[in-house]
Amino acid sequence: MVLAVALVQGASRGLGLEFCKHILRNKSPAAAVIATCRAPEGASELMGLAAQYPGKVTVLKVDVNREDEIKGAAEEVRQRFGKVDLIINASAMLHPSGKGETSLRDVSAQGIISTLTTNTVGPLMMAKYFAPLLLRGGGCFGLQPPEKAKLHSGIIVNITAKVGSIGDNGLGGWYSYRMSKAALNMATRNLSIELARSRPKVVCVSLHPGTVNTDLSQPYHRNVPKDKLFSTEHSVNLMMSIIDKLNIEKTGKAYNWDGTELPW
Repeated sequence: MVLAVALVQGASRGLGLEFCKHILRNKSPAAAVIATCRAPEGASELMGLAAQYPGKVTVLKVDVNREDEIKGAAEEVRQRFGKVDLIINASAMLHPSGKGETSLRDVSAQGIISTLTTNTVGPLMMAKYFAPLLLRGGGCFGLQPPEKAKLHSGIIVNITAKVGSIGDNGLGGWYSYRMSKAALNMATRNLSIELARSRPKVVCVSLHPGTVNTDLSQPYHRNVPKDKLFSTEHSVNLMMSIIDKLNIEKTGKAYNWDGTELPW
């Protein structure tokens, strides 16, 4: 019997793939994972994970730049599972070029639009179509003290970045990426307000994973101290420990990997 349903958006590699592995290792056999990515046919490691956990992993083709695919996926999940307890929006791009803009002369309208579409608009559209399923969630993730049972149903986690904090920005640069994550944080805040009006409520937070050894950050590893460059497994372990302690009092905020609150 499936007690918890977790959906990981952007699950073909990096943090998204590691979230799938973590949930399957630590929540199975009571958890089912819905893993979405743009091109499942090319996601060999994800498909291998699905084969390793037969019946526990559902892989869906979802390009977050295509609203129709998000809508179709939500309908398929509704028919197959009837609910979602946790959504993690993990897919992100630094910039179409693979490098952040170091100055204004590097900025292009298309670069900004592409980055915002993937990093901000996509997660917001996921919330739009999956919110009804989150409202049917059983609060299987996050803290649910007996005396406060059913205070929340589902949880939305948007993977943000510290460079998206306006209050923390002292270096500038990386226009597209910074703007996309700052806008994502605003979306998280807005969602937390609207979805807190429901009964039961949906918890919405942004999480900063630290600097993680992924393709996105690889061009900048030489500037990161070794003890501050996290493996995907270590980062996900830290973030899942935060997710497991979430409750409605913590909604609408951004948190660092160590659980401290990140300034907007």
